[in-house]
Amino acid sequence: MTAPARLGTGAMFDGIARRYDLLNRVISLGLDRRWRRALVQALAPGGRAGAFVDVATGTADVALALLRAYPGSRVVGVDPSGNMLAIGRTKLARAGLAGRAALVQGDGQRLPLPDGAACGAAISFGIRNVPDRLACLREMRRVTRPGGALAVLELGEPREGLLQPFARWHVHTVVPRLGAWLSGSREYRYLAESIAAFPTPDAFADLCREAGWTDVTVRAFSFDAVHLYAGRAPDA
Repeated sequence: MTAPARLGTGAMFDGIARRYDLLNRVISLGLDRRWRRALVQALAPGGRAGAFVDVATGTADVALALLRAYPGSRVVGVDPSGNMLAIGRTKLARAGLAGRAALVQGDGQRLPLPDGAACGAAISFGIRNVPDRLACLREMRRVTRPGGALAVLELGEPREGLLQPFARWHVHTVVPRLGAWLSGSREYRYLAESIAAFPTPDAFADLCREAGWTDVTVRAFSFDAVHLYAGRAPDA
């Protein structure tokens, strides 16, 4: 009997790749598109455009959004899941954008790019699954040129506000049940548990600063359940 894929790994996402986009739309109530637009805006290249690196690119939704928003740009997407990347390549080809993107199977803790190769670095709903988050943020800093942008979109445990009980109920009850129903798998119980274990917004912003990013800001969405962390690589 084949052992189940370890939760949070590329092998886990291989198993849910075909339903991943549908699950995102349903579980986020369609708000994931709005969150992604905010991430793309935070990555606006200063001066000349260039290449973005999209860590945990998955099925390439962020890569597609970046290519459409910044016509002179290119994107290198990195993800550990081969099945997710295969879907992403199909989506890029259908959009006529495959020539401006390269999707590479790899690890966010060891990015296959030289120093300063990117004008901006993004990771959307993926830093939660990286074993060494500081190492990943440092790698994103390494491959980003001076003055380039950082944008991290991530879920978190709602901790305050009038609607906090509803948001927590959605994360801990609705998300796992919908995920199990639509995907027939246990991975969405892991999703709720990993959200609960993620650092507070202030603590994660401090981690970004420790990794070498400056001007770090935090923007909350959806009753404090989603946060956009933005920063800059120091000027040379």
